[in-house]
Amino acid sequence: MSKRLEDFIKQNRAEFDELEPKVDLWYNIEQKLNTKEVIPAKREAKTFTLAFVLRVAAIVMVVMAVGFMFYLKISRPVVNLAAINPEYAKQQMHYASLVQNKRSELKVLAKTDPQLYNEFSGEIAKMDSSYKRLTKDLATSPNQDLVLRAMIRNLQMQTEVLNQQLQVIEQFNQMKKEQKQQHESKNI
Repeated sequence: MSKRLEDFIKQNRAEFDELEPKVDLWYNIEQKLNTKEVIPAKREAKTFTLAFVLRVAAIVMVVMAVGFMFYLKISRPVVNLAAINPEYAKQQMHYASLVQNKRSELKVLAKTDPQLYNEFSGEIAKMDSSYKRLTKDLATSPNQDLVLRAMIRNLQMQTEVLNQQLQVIEQFNQMKKEQKQQHESKNI
């Protein structure tokens, strides 16, 4: 095989000689060899400042706390009220729906006087937070029957307060209407 290669090179020598390297090629190579080679320095190990480490630790702690809170919120046991006392469960559902209806009535009537609505909703918010606390306590309470009765009583009180508030608003609107009618009759 080498004989054939040699023969091929001899036959085509003229074509190979056409491509001559530049005259200064060897000079350029020599210059590059004589210059000092810059050896890349080894990368130093990355070090972190204490402030950076503390920031990362704080972020990790916040993420873990949020995850834990989310886990607790999801894993909260659901209490079946009918299993505790079916009669109380019916009462609780009845009063809860009454409270919802009264709140929606209050919202409709409150459009005429938002300041009065804000005052009334503050009282109901206090009672509602108490109800929510009772709902949380129901799952862990050894006497769930007692807690359920307290929840029903809270809903009854909310219903009574909402009824009173609605009456006050209706009386207020009635007074406004009467004053307006009196004012109109005086102008005539």
